[in-house]
Amino acid sequence: MTRANFVAPFIAPFIAAAALPVARSLRAFFLAALAVLAGCALHRSDRNAARLPWDDAAQLVLVVTPDWNATQGELRAWSRAADGWHSAGDPIPVVVGRAGSAWGIGLHPAQAGTQKREGDGRSPAGVFAIGTAFGYAGEAATSLPYRALTADDWCIDVDGSPLYNQIVDARTVGSAAIRGSTEPMRRDLHADGDQAYKLGFVVAHNPQARPAAGSCIFVHLWKSPDSTTSGCTAMTEAALRRLLDWLSPAAHPAFV
Repeated sequence: MTRANFVAPFIAPFIAAAALPVARSLRAFFLAALAVLAGCALHRSDRNAARLPWDDAAQLVLVVTPDWNATQGELRAWSRAADGWHSAGDPIPVVVGRAGSAWGIGLHPAQAGTQKREGDGRSPAGVFAIGTAFGYAGEAATSLPYRALTADDWCIDVDGSPLYNQIVDARTVGSAAIRGSTEPMRRDLHADGDQAYKLGFVVAHNPQARPAAGSCIFVHLWKSPDSTTSGCTAMTEAALRRLLDWLSPAAHPAFV
């Protein structure tokens, strides 16, 4: 597709967002990232345009970092109406992977450059569907599907497992199936009271579970503004609760 076709109607409003009061380096990387995404796709004619996987998205969660190795950034939420995209709230400070970011596997075409790999400490970049919400409580204020986590819930990050990149219940799949996984979902019970997964949602990176391409990518709670993650995006509990309350499956939300 041409750059203009790619940018409109999904990406164009975010060019305007780059003019908002954020750091100059953040704006520069933001515009560079848009240029990469805009130039990566196949050409298509306006008259017979193929649909893009995010054409139905009416909500978007956009995370921007100053560069590929940065561990801090900013999240903005956007809603689409008949007259275009509109900001859905103030910017939210976030932290990402301890090694920065790398291209992930999602709704976007494959990209040249550093690719997300299992255990690399990088958060996946690209366009992704938003999956199930989860948390330690029995319920949460969100219209996303919600999974109340138990001590038996694990996300399988073991490369080669047939359950790779899935959240599973050990009571169902058996204890052997979770052997070697480093991702207990009830981290408060298995990881010295860790509250990271007290609330969160799944970012649908690597949905086909390509081996070694990265697993268990979430948005969840941070420990502090200067903390990092293993490849997720994290923020304060108050900000995440507002985001979950806003997200709606009917709006086909996308995570960028």
